[in-house]
Parts: sequence; C-alpha cells; structure tokens
Amino acid sequence: MAPKLAAEFIGTLWLTLGGCGSAVLAAAFPEVGIGLLGVSFAFGLTVLTMAYAIGHVSGCHLNPAVTLGLVAAGRFPGSQAIPYIFVQVLGAIAAAGILWAIATGKPGFEVGGFAANGFGEHSPGKYSMNAALLTEVVMTFFFLVIILGATHPQAPKGFAPIAIGLGLTLIHLISIPVTNTSVNPARSTGPALVVGGWALQQLWLFWVAPILGAVLAGVASRTLWPDDRQ
Repeated sequence: MAPKLAAEFIGTLWLTLGGCGSAVLAAAFPEVGIGLLGVSFAFGLTVLTMAYAIGHVSGCHLNPAVTLGLVAAGRFPGSQAIPYIFVQVLGAIAAAGILWAIATGKPGFEVGGFAANGFGEHSPGKYSMNAALLTEVVMTFFFLVIILGATHPQAPKGFAPIAIGLGLTLIHLISIPVTNTSVNPARSTGPALVVGGWALQQLWLFWVAPILGAVLAGVASRTLWPDDRQ
C-alpha cells in the first residue's frame, strides 16, 4: 500500500496546488490573467498529467468521491478506501499550505476566498445552497461516469487520462460560477482550512454532494457496464 498512498498524496497535492494555485495566483493577474477558462484547464491538466504519471501505481483517484464511487461500482476494494481518503486530504492540505506560503510572498496579499468553495454569498455568482448542492451532485455523477467509461476494459487504450482531464475541464467551465467547483472533498478541505470561518461552515456540502453524486454513478455503472468488475 505504501507506494499507492504516496502516489495519492503527491497526486492530490499537485491537483490542489495546480488548480487552486492557478485561481489564486494567476486568474486575475494584472492584464494577463488566465480567467475562468485558464483555471478550468489548469484543473483538467493536473488530472491528465497525474493520470499518466501515477495511474499505474494507485489508479490516480486524487479525490475521496472518486474512491467511494469506484467502491460503489465494484472497481476498488472498500478496505482500501479510508487510507486513500486520508492521504488525499493530507495532500490537499499540504498543497494549500504551500500555496499560502507562495501567495503571502506578494506585498499586500489578502487571503480572501483563496479558491475555497461556497454557496450563497460565497458563491461567485451568488447561487443558493440548493443550486450548489444540485450542481455538485450532478457534476460529480458525470465525472464518475466519464472515469468509469474511459477506464472500461473495452474502451480505447491509453486515452482515459485525456477524457478524464477534459471532462474535469468541462465541469469547471460549467460550475465555477456556481460553487467555484469542488467535485472533490479533499480539494475543498485544503483551501477551507486556510480561509476558516464561512469556508469551514459550508464545507459539509462539498463532502456530501460530491460523494452522493459519485456513489450514484458507481451504482448506475453496474447497469451500464454489468460485466465490468475488478
């Protein structure tokens, strides 16, 4: 298990640092900011690159919701889920700490939202809690459908990381205005610990909704791909 857990730690650190780092450091950089499109691609690229780098080691979950969705689909042993989730959260927290250390190197830096996920007053578009909940459930559901389909034994070989990375990019393009896009409880936890206050108070939604969406997709996959078991 040690190599798998190390891979999940490093991979989740990279996802959170790359994705949230692009939002905090580069999204609104004067005159040359990368904006919503750039942040969306940054999250997708972190998954794509890590899928090729560590997919053969740990499966490249990088996300407690993905791990539990794969358990629900019969693709991953439930006995390994808790260690995976533990190191994923640690990786995201480490990434948030690194990002904070970098960001505070700029004079006058203020933590602000720090790429944390939120709803209501803390949603980029001021979307309600119900809208945020529905968005996170549906987006994570389809993220798992993409993962499960792209990694199916009968799917084209070698292309799964591309489909999964572009899928996450599309999800961010849709849902950043609603919740800043989570679909990943670990990614949500790291920035929330830095922001504190409201971000920690609203963090529950970004655990419950992605996990619910992922498990629903895992259960549905047993009908979509009834012979796909590992």
